[in-house]
Parts: sequence; structure tokens; C-alpha cells
Amino acid sequence: MPLPTNPLRRMGFLTIGLFDGDDPRPGHESLLEVIRLGEDLGYDSAWVRHRHLQFGVSSPVAVLAAASQRTSRIELGTAVIPLGWENPLRLAEDLATVDILSGGRLNPGVSVGPPMRYDEVKDALYPDTGDVEDFTYRRVERLLSHLRGEPATGFSGTEGIEVFSDRVQPHSPGLARRVWYGGGSTRSAQWAGTQGLNFLTSNVVRADGQQTFEEIQLSHVQAFRAAHPDGAAARVSQGLVVIPTDSATSEQRAKYEAYVAARAPRVGTPHGPAGLLFAHDLVGSSDEIAERLYANPAFREVDEVAWALPFSFAHEDYVQLLTDIATKLGPALGWTPQT
Repeated sequence: MPLPTNPLRRMGFLTIGLFDGDDPRPGHESLLEVIRLGEDLGYDSAWVRHRHLQFGVSSPVAVLAAASQRTSRIELGTAVIPLGWENPLRLAEDLATVDILSGGRLNPGVSVGPPMRYDEVKDALYPDTGDVEDFTYRRVERLLSHLRGEPATGFSGTEGIEVFSDRVQPHSPGLARRVWYGGGSTRSAQWAGTQGLNFLTSNVVRADGQQTFEEIQLSHVQAFRAAHPDGAAARVSQGLVVIPTDSATSEQRAKYEAYVAARAPRVGTPHGPAGLLFAHDLVGSSDEIAERLYANPAFREVDEVAWALPFSFAHEDYVQLLTDIATKLGPALGWTPQT
């Protein structure tokens, strides 16, 4: 197995937090237990996806507030909050509150664009302003302004017995520097770089000519760093689906292989109007997965990852996967667990 050019410095995981619509608490509790397990195993970070009008976590900020009280060290992230569903000022208040509660461990990941299935949802989401809402990068800029503590109003002072601030409260210094942008195109990578943000790149990118997924993802990492004030030191986290089978039962191996086989036909062909390309899911022993990762030029360009856990697995599967990743795959990539 080839040696890594640079050891993996930080490792996290990403999950969706599925639940039963008729009994949602067990799914949420399972997610919190998984995050606690991640801390016990030494992971650097745990990330929660964002799903609206589905049976996955719709309010990751609220979930991470709960997670912040069950953990003490692991960083907590969102990957990603689609800002088309959010008011930047209100979101800034929530993010700052959770960051304060967590002791400065929050890593907000965001993206822009109209909400999914916007024509069906806009009358409920924006009944009076649906046709004039701004879903561009400007929405991120507004959020960043609030997180940095810039004035949100022209008034501050005392009125009667109430004291008002002209900036979002609470203010959490340093939070704005921990904002990540989730992008899948050259344009979004370059924009995130010019803004001095951190960059999340996942297992989905926009097709670009005849390039492979790996070549496109590598070009995004390079474009981001070329535009970022920190250059090669700018933070990039890669998210791929890895499914190590080192300690899996025969039944789990069969399930995992069937899962990957069912998703394989989508790989290699652009999908939808945006021309989306999907990465291969990696299943096998940790040594086999590590070898495939080292062959990926985009992986060799980063030293941070947030592995995406398959969304439809059972709690015991996540325990096995997280344990194998932390004890087998991570060390094979040069990663050292946190204590």
C-alpha cells in the first residue's frame, strides 16, 4: 500500500439522522449517541446534514445544541444548511448561541440557491416575498456580516427598561472564521476562496467536459486555494462515502455490497439539468479503501475529511463503521485520534 504524501490531519463523519415520522425521537436519540461515540473514538468532528419536509434532521442547529451538552471536545458542524430556507439574521442568532453553549466548537457549513422543489414550497416558506427573495451569494455575505458582529440596525441603547444592541446577540468571536461553504463547481470554489471561507467538497460535483470526478474535484480544490488569502494553507474538507468491512458480520457485508451496487449505475454519467457527477462509494477492508484513496488526486490534495455515512443503515451499522474507520482506516491514512 502506498504511503500518504501528507498524513491525514483531521477526520470527521457526516450523517443525516433518519427517523420514523410516526415516532421521531428514537432516530434523533440515535444520532446523538452516534456523535457521542464519535467523540469517544477520537474523531475531530461530527457533521449533520439538513433535510426539509423529509424524515431526516430538519433543524441541525437545534440537534447540535443538544449534542454540545452531551460532548465536551468534538467539533460540531452542519454540512450544509441551505440558506434559501433561512433568514440570515435569525440563523446568526441560533449559530452564535450554539457556539457559546459548545465552547466554540461549532463549524457552520452553508450553501446557496433556491430551496429544493421551490415552486411547491414557496407559498408556505415565503408567501409574500417568494418571487423577490435573493438566493445568491449575497445571502452568505449577510450571514457573515452578522456573525462578525457588524451592525444589523442603526439603533442601540436603552429604551425604558430594555437595553438594545446594534449587532446580533450573543456575539461569538471567531465563529465567522469557522464558516464553511459547500460547493460543487469551479465558480463556487473560487467565490468561497475570495471570501476567505473554508471549503467543503463532497461526493457530488458539476460535470466539466470530459474530466473524471476526481479530476474535477481536484480542480475545485486548486481553484479555491488559488483564490484564498491563505493559499495552500486554506482549509478544505473532502467528503466521500467509505464503508470499511473489517469487523462487519457477513450479513452487514452483504448489505453494504448491495447498497454500493445499487448506487453504482449513477457513477460516471452526468445527471439532471446541472450535470451532476457522483463519486464511487468505497467498500472493502480499510487497507483496500486506503489504497483507492491514495490513488485519488483530490484526496492527496487535502488533509481533512468528513466521511459521509450511508443514510439508510441501522444504528449498529454506524457503530461498526465508525469504529472501523477510527481504529483501522484512519490510522492507515496517518490519522491520530484525539484524546
